[in-house]
Amino acid sequence: MSIVNSIALLLFPLAMVFAAISDTFTMRITNKLVLGLMAAFVMAAALSGLGLAELGWHLAAGAVVLVAAFSFFAFGWIGGGDAKFAAATALWLGFGTLVPYLIYSALLGGALTLFLLGLRRFPLPAQLVGVDWINRLHHPKTGIPYGIALAVAGLIVYPATPLFKALIG
Repeated sequence: MSIVNSIALLLFPLAMVFAAISDTFTMRITNKLVLGLMAAFVMAAALSGLGLAELGWHLAAGAVVLVAAFSFFAFGWIGGGDAKFAAATALWLGFGTLVPYLIYSALLGGALTLFLLGLRRFPLPAQLVGVDWINRLHHPKTGIPYGIALAVAGLIVYPATPLFKALIG
């Protein structure tokens, strides 16, 4: 495997980790990360030898998730950054692993939600009261950093994707 393929192979996991950390600490997933993830997909697709038809299916998977996720955003169920991030992730995964990705995202997101709602029922220990990001996560009016679930689900299914397999040769 070439160094370029190795870099392309690692871009997706690095973006997933960065998104999860960013969402944890700031409750935001930046547009720069989403655009970078999309640009990295184009590079990885070219390196992997993805054909035009398969590229089209990846684009369609991203578009389908974008429409669905923005519907969820319109209902207030997820944030706009989460919607864009889910679509960019689906672009990498394609339709072949999209259903497992969505199932893992839902299960992990549900578990994360229950965990945070449970923690919010109890007061913070005195040592943690002054920590901004912990206060934000603990506040009952704060949403759930769903990007964590989306990122972990992406990491779980990524090795099963044809793109991953093509990049490792």
